[in-house]
Amino acid sequence: MDDLTAEVDPRLLEVLVCPLTRGPLTYDRAKAELVSQQARLAYPIRDGVPIMLPEEARELAEGE
Repeated sequence: MDDLTAEVDPRLLEVLVCPLTRGPLTYDRAKAELVSQQARLAYPIRDGVPIMLPEEARELAEGE
């Protein structure tokens, strides 16, 4: 596993919420992202650290 897809601490995933909606996030291991369905955003995970800034998030495409 390379540095870009380093695992995120499961305990951290339990407490993180979307900074915009305060709603739950799901972990997409394949894309190394935390996904907020409510906000329709995917927050990147870099070097095992979730980047929880809306300006760094990618908008989800239709059907994602």
